[in-house]
Amino acid sequence: MSRIGNNPIAIPEGVTVEVKDALVTVKGKLGELSQEFSGVEVKVEEGNVLVRRPSDSKEHKARHGLYRALFSNMLKGVSQGWTKELELVGVGYRASNQGQKLDLALGFSHNIVMDIAPEVKIETVSEKGKNPIVKLTSHDKQLVGQVAAKIRGFRKPEPYKGKGIKFVGEQLRRKAGKSA
Repeated sequence: MSRIGNNPIAIPEGVTVEVKDALVTVKGKLGELSQEFSGVEVKVEEGNVLVRRPSDSKEHKARHGLYRALFSNMLKGVSQGWTKELELVGVGYRASNQGQKLDLALGFSHNIVMDIAPEVKIETVSEKGKNPIVKLTSHDKQLVGQVAAKIRGFRKPEPYKGKGIKFVGEQLRRKAGKSA
């Protein structure tokens, strides 16, 4: 991770980075994020964020790469945003949303209604002849991933027919059925 940690992070236009004590705050057009850090030194110089470690101990090396990656994700999130797309594969699987409520029909006796965090924008796309798609967009990468994992956990893809909720573009390992 130390090679990743040594790379400077370019600050995009319209984004401000503020370092106070052990807290980095990033503000951009899509929102504001903050992250606490320890074990590394963070500086803002000439339009770049630099992360330095005090020694070459294993713990400092690990935190060096970790915090550099977290700060990079924060900068990209407040300037461009993060998107995850989930595809519902299965007969009768449907998705719809009313505001921040996601309604999923996944073959259970009742529909699953889920409240989505206000920071995450949700959109459902249903076209005839194609699988329904749920698009999640936010400035916080960790939150988008967490919400997507929670939705996927309702009906994970099974290895025989591939039915379930999968990420768009995800390759599933398929198994052969019974050989008679």
